[in-house]
Amino acid sequence: MADITLSTVPARPRRLGGFARWLRTDRRGAISLFFLLALVAVAIAAPLLAPYSPTEQNIDAALAPMSAQHWLGADDLGRDTLSRLLYGARASLYASVLAVVIAIAIGVPVGLIAGYAGGWTDEIISRVIDSLLSFPAIVLAIAVTGALGIGLTNGMISVGIVFSPMLARLVRARTLVVRNDLYVDAARCFGLPTWQILWRHVLPNTIQPVIVQVTLLLAAALLAEASLSFLGLGIQPPEPSWGAMLARAYQNMEIAPEQMYPPGLIIMFTALAFNTLGESLRTALDPTMKRL
Repeated sequence: MADITLSTVPARPRRLGGFARWLRTDRRGAISLFFLLALVAVAIAAPLLAPYSPTEQNIDAALAPMSAQHWLGADDLGRDTLSRLLYGARASLYASVLAVVIAIAIGVPVGLIAGYAGGWTDEIISRVIDSLLSFPAIVLAIAVTGALGIGLTNGMISVGIVFSPMLARLVRARTLVVRNDLYVDAARCFGLPTWQILWRHVLPNTIQPVIVQVTLLLAAALLAEASLSFLGLGIQPPEPSWGAMLARAYQNMEIAPEQMYPPGLIIMFTALAFNTLGESLRTALDPTMKRL
């Protein structure tokens, strides 16, 4: 009777209980998750939290130090650094998510097809993946951005294209293992079409390493956005982003070096949070890891 009672427990509470247990046992992962959620909330509420408009110029306050009027100082055009930092979170987080979504949309299907089909299909796709991975990522992103046009969205589409071979290679490697499992053979024997086998049986069993890799790519995309904006290929003035703020502060580093600290530190902490969350997820999803 006890076994029957346990078997009727809904799966959702069990998952919620496992999530709560993960939050309790992995402090680093929990702190990283809450930091990122707070960052998203701040980005959404930026119009309510920002004391000034992010594009409002006040030459009298140019390069103003930290004060009661400007908590984090002002840039060389007198724009409030705190306001631009809050609004810049929108652009930087949007850029990271867009790049990773593009990478998933391209890399996961390509990796599934290459790993499941095998033969000459796998050979051709693998050679293309190796060719793309042989280029430095930022150089290839700059080249693709030049072809698509300058701008934040185009820049992050290019970053997503550059990141897609990494996911494709990861998914292909996992698919090569899963396609030989008995449940996949059974699905073939029952006459399921290839797309259903990939969607219902192969993809769910290859997604675990992808989830971990996505968190790491979010950090890489954030740094790529900062690099492209620093080079003038990302978001265009006067709109703020953390990378654009860092580029602007770099021009006046010798006069007001403190202007580099706010965007530099927030980029560092956000990238660190993404990386730490990815490591925590890898440990939590790894069946070989013993967790108390």
